[in-house]
Amino acid sequence: MRGYRADLLAYPGLTLFENSRWAETNMVTSLSTAASWLRAEPLIVSYGDIFYRSELVRRLAQAPHALAIAYDRTWRQLWSRRFADPLSDAETFRLDAAGTLLEIGNRTTRIEDIQGQYMGLLKFTPSAWRAIEALLLQLDESARDRLDMTGLLRRLLQAGTVPIGTVATDGQWARSTSREISSCTNR
Repeated sequence: MRGYRADLLAYPGLTLFENSRWAETNMVTSLSTAASWLRAEPLIVSYGDIFYRSELVRRLAQAPHALAIAYDRTWRQLWSRRFADPLSDAETFRLDAAGTLLEIGNRTTRIEDIQGQYMGLLKFTPSAWRAIEALLLQLDESARDRLDMTGLLRRLLQAGTVPIGTVATDGQWARSTSREISSCTNR
């Protein structure tokens, strides 16, 4: 998918999906441009500003869930490098005993509410995408345009239409900033 600086992604042989309204919308609208692929087969989707080990992608692809997300159990190390107070940016992330997501994306002042942090790496199957499309149809255009991925996951949990599985990692990923790159490569 491309939006901002779409001209930089123009390699021969690539199938590109373009969100021409990228400046007015958020990432779920961009993801929706690839709906034809999301309806057809399981896909791994990654934020464009993160990197991670290939083994994590393999484990995510093999996850038995219709919708699964990768998360970092050792999130606090990375957030401590990014923020003087990690809780100023960290969001709730709670799982049940089987590793199914129970809560994501809320503000908290309690470290106990955070069992990990979502990374921006997901697996969608066609059945999960159908549930997402049904949820999106219930929102007005303005709400759809503002919806980010964490907000979508939170709404899916509230709707209870598709369980969200998780795949854990312990570090070994980062956003593409020099401080975080060194923390990832030093493992």
